[in-house]
Amino acid sequence: MMRRVGAVLFLLCLPQGVSAQAVGSGAALNDTQKLGQQLFYQSCVVCHTKPQITSGQYGPVLSKDTLSGDEDALRSFISEGTPRMPGFRFQFEPAQINAIVAYLKTVPAPAPAAK
Repeated sequence: MMRRVGAVLFLLCLPQGVSAQAVGSGAALNDTQKLGQQLFYQSCVVCHTKPQITSGQYGPVLSKDTLSGDEDALRSFISEGTPRMPGFRFQFEPAQINAIVAYLKTVPAPAPAAK
């Protein structure tokens, strides 16, 4: 019972910008992608999804199309960072960064914004 309550609370706390498909795809993910998903929600979601509060989103939405889907570029950006994003090479092992990239490759690109 406590697990179910914890899972419901977790889902309710997810930012609105997280696509339902990405969240619900856990059953279809392999072990590496599941690890990447866990690490993404642990360290990336805070900036790369729209929060439920009134503040804006800090970083871009990430998906399989980020950086034109170039896995080497994704690994480099995650490892080295940018002027606006910290690098994670000291926080994550290379295998963990690879797992985040593998997970991002499963996340559908967001729909274009309505004009």
